Amino acid sequence: MSERPADIRLTDLADPVYPEAAQPIRDGLAGYGATLQLDPAALLDAARARTGLADFGDPAFRERLEILCTALQTEAGLSDTGVAVVFEQLVGNLINRLRLQALVTEHPEIADIPIERPIIICGLPRTGTTHLHNLLAADPALRHLPYWESLEPFPAPDEADEQPRRDRCAAGLDIVNTSMPEFKRMHDMTVDHAHEEIQLLANDISGMLFETTYRIPSFAAHYKTHDQSASYAHMKLQLQAMQWLRGGTRWVLKSPQHLEQFPTLLKTFPDATFVVTHRDPVEVTLSMATMISYASRMATAHPDPVAISRYWLARAEDLLNGCLRDRDVLPAGQSLDVRFDDFMADEEGTVARIYELAGQPLTSAARDAMARFRVEHPRGRHGGVRYDADDLGLDVGDIGRRLDAYRQRFVSS
Repeated sequence: MSERPADIRLTDLADPVYPEAAQPIRDGLAGYGATLQLDPAALLDAARARTGLADFGDPAFRERLEILCTALQTEAGLSDTGVAVVFEQLVGNLINRLRLQALVTEHPEIADIPIERPIIICGLPRTGTTHLHNLLAADPALRHLPYWESLEPFPAPDEADEQPRRDRCAAGLDIVNTSMPEFKRMHDMTVDHAHEEIQLLANDISGMLFETTYRIPSFAAHYKTHDQSASYAHMKLQLQAMQWLRGGTRWVLKSPQHLEQFPTLLKTFPDATFVVTHRDPVEVTLSMATMISYASRMATAHPDPVAISRYWLARAEDLLNGCLRDRDVLPAGQSLDVRFDDFMADEEGTVARIYELAGQPLTSAARDAMARFRVEHPRGRHGGVRYDADDLGLDVGDIGRRLDAYRQRFVSS
C-alpha cells in the first residue's frame, strides 16, 4: 500500500494558484464564457436545440430560474470561466427536465413505480456521510445514484448504453482534478462514487446545490422561504424513472439539505429509514467552509474565503437548527442518530445497527462488498487538509456558542 500523502494547509484560498496544466482549460472556458448570455431565454433555447424537445413539464421552475440567473449576474462575481461552467450546468439541468418529461409522457406507468423503504442519510458534509453512503452503496442489494447517473439520469435517444454518459462525466472530473488538484483531499469524486440526490433537485432549479458553488444569497433566500414539496416530488419521479431504466428496488440516498427539510422528506418517503449523522459543529464548519472556499476558484473571479465562510457558518446554523427543530418529526422506529466518533470507532457495528433498523438483511455478499470498498478506498488516501479559523475569518469560540444547543443535544450528550 502506498504511503499516505502528508496533510497540507491551503494558503491560496483568496488568491488561487492554478497548476500549469489548468491554464489552457481555463482559457478555453473563459473564451467560451465571454460569448454567452446567462439568462433564462438563452438557457432554455440551448436545451431545446440540443435535444429537439420542448416540453419542460411543470412551469413553476421558470420563476426560480429567473431568480437564479439574476443572482448569478449580480451577486456571484463570476469569471468568464465561471459563466461557461454555470451555463453548461444549467443547460444540463434543463436537458434532464426535457428528457424526463419525454420519458414519462411516453411511459406514464413510471409514475406508479414504488420507491420502497429507502435508506436516507442526513447530515452536514464532513460528518461521515460520504463514507457511510459509499459503504451502504457497495451492497449489491441496494440501489444508489452513481455520480455519472446523477449528472445525466436519462439517456439521449441515440445512445444505446451508459458509456457516453460515463465518458462525459470522466471528462468533467478531469477538468475539476486538473484545476483543483487538492479538492480530492476533502471530497474524492469518481465516475462511480455514490452521489447525492441534491443533484436531482437541481433539475427542478431548486435546492442547495447551486449555493455550494456560487455566492447567490437571494436565490438561497427564495429556497429557504418556499415549500419544497413539489421539488421533492420531482426528485422522487426521477428516482422512479431511473429505477424503470436501470432497475433496483431499495435506494440508499444522502444529502445535507434534508436536515432542514425533515417534514417534506418524510412526506415524500413516509416508509424510509432515516440516518442522521452528527459531529462537533466547530470541526464541521471549519472543514466545510475550507472546502467550499477552495472550490469557489472554479467559477469566481475573486474568491473571498472570509465572506464565503461567514455565509456557510450562517447556513450551518440554519441546517442544524432545522435538525433541532424537526428531528422528532422523524418516527422513532424509522430513524437513528449516528455520531461521527462512534462511526469511526466501529464502522461495522454502525452499519449493522442501520440494517437492523431498516429490516435489511446484512448478507455475506454485502459484508464482503463493503470490505472490498474499504480496501480499495482507504480513508485519507489522498492526504488531508489542516483547517485554520484565521484563514477563514472565523472565531472558534463564536462558532461554538452559536451552535451549542445542537452540540449539547446530539454530540455531547
